[in-house]
Amino acid sequence: MTTFDKREQGFEQQFAHDEELRFKATARRNKLLGHWAAEKLGLSGSDADSYALSIVMTDIEHVSGQDAMSKIRKDFDAKGVAQSDHQIGRVMTELMEKAIADIKAGT
Repeated sequence: MTTFDKREQGFEQQFAHDEELRFKATARRNKLLGHWAAEKLGLSGSDADSYALSIVMTDIEHVSGQDAMSKIRKDFDAKGVAQSDHQIGRVMTELMEKAIADIKAGT
């Protein structure tokens, strides 16, 4: 194996690792986001857990990345929860930062 091949293999491994971390961080963020939204919707206990899981699954099943926000927006509108798209987006950003920090910390 040449130096170039080793370097290419290293880049491929790093890319795969980064993608795995991105997936884990997004799933963790969506779970946290689901619990946040569940609280706003008045859900608790197993209902809140089920709702959070539905947010995670929505984003996994649809690749656009905005599906979690769209589902929450629709659910908030149906229940009359007053949160703007900007507020939801801000929470998503904050929770992504927390999810990344948690993964880096190994928690």
